Amino acid sequence: MEAAIEVADLRKTYRGRRTGEVRAVDGVSFRVERGEFFGILGPNGAGKTTTLEIVEGLRRPDSGDVRLLGRSPWPHSPELTRRLGVQLQASAFFEFLTVAEQIGTFAELYGATKARAAEMLDLVGLSEHVHMRCEKLSGGQQQRLSIACALVGDPELVFLDEPTAALDPQARRNLWDLMRAINDEGRTVVLTTHYMEEAEALCDRVAIMDAGRIKAVDSPAEFVRKLDAPTRVTVAAGQLDDARIAELAIDGTAAAADGAVVFETRDPRKLLTALASDGALEGLAVRTANLEDVFLHVTGREWRG
Repeated sequence: MEAAIEVADLRKTYRGRRTGEVRAVDGVSFRVERGEFFGILGPNGAGKTTTLEIVEGLRRPDSGDVRLLGRSPWPHSPELTRRLGVQLQASAFFEFLTVAEQIGTFAELYGATKARAAEMLDLVGLSEHVHMRCEKLSGGQQQRLSIACALVGDPELVFLDEPTAALDPQARRNLWDLMRAINDEGRTVVLTTHYMEEAEALCDRVAIMDAGRIKAVDSPAEFVRKLDAPTRVTVAAGQLDDARIAELAIDGTAAAADGAVVFETRDPRKLLTALASDGALEGLAVRTANLEDVFLHVTGREWRG
């Protein structure tokens, strides 16, 4: 079966009087399988949004090739557009329309029925707000309406560009459930996000971008496994004397931090067993590596403009 997305050596350069030549996308290649939940991660200015805009057919590349569901998105193809759903980074609605009028407009553009529009509003939990003007919705409600508009045409391939940006934790987790449901229906989903835990929880694979290039592609679990980082075990102060701390740190390191003792070890089972036998479990916290550690390892820690 052909891939949902095939991108080969994509390039896009911008030229400005002050900035000079900026390579926003510099030889990007990746493949997304049908039914996959694929994430694109990267610091600000990494080229994520430009890459997505080119892939979606909203922007023309300088060079390279893109295939969506076996077709090129450029020039614009109405037949292909009907198979895509796009939620942009910033929600933009027609002015002065209610929720029902907004999604009804999108439904007509995609040739969808009123019943389908109502179904999408119910899916995103907005059925009780059909008569509310869009500008009166909360940030989370606007994001959900944007996703409903992207889905009303029953797309095979869905693009979500930072859909949970600036949302509170409750709204973010609710949108996670919605995004899982979209993917569980068999749709291919492409997500960009700055939230590492979001990508780790949702994505089958992620691509890490920096400076217009894809640095690595893998599943979140494989990324973490390959990083081979030590486990950090924190114990509240006053439970271990210096001699015992030195004994327990023989397979790793130990350091004081905010009144606690922090061990780093590659054999956490042995350390935890010893701490349990010492009765030193007060304030115990265990932290293994995660996707954020991988991201910082790949992209570095310097400030970005």
